[in-house]
Amino acid sequence: MLQVAKEVLPKLPPSEKYRLVDQLSRSTQAIPRLIAEGYAKRHQRAGFQKYIDDAMAETNESTVSLEQCRDLYGSNFPTTICKELIITYDILGRQLYKLAVAWRTFGKRSSN
Repeated sequence: MLQVAKEVLPKLPPSEKYRLVDQLSRSTQAIPRLIAEGYAKRHQRAGFQKYIDDAMAETNESTVSLEQCRDLYGSNFPTTICKELIITYDILGRQLYKLAVAWRTFGKRSSN
């Protein structure tokens, strides 16, 4: 989120202020907040699950927005940073998915 805010958003043209800048800013900021809020509600199985699912959705949205930045403004844009961030958000999405699966099965496992 910090890297997006410091290195990507300022490089977008002013015409994107209310589109890509706003959308990318909100989606990247939402991910850690959703995880934190979900963790606070971890005693509620379904509650925590919902926040992890929402964080995964925001991760996907951030990835798509970064791909749009790269594709629309590639020649005048830090495409290397975008590529690195797309990989990072892909990894984050996979980690959140694995956490969601583990959370669904937590407590259902038989103890031997």
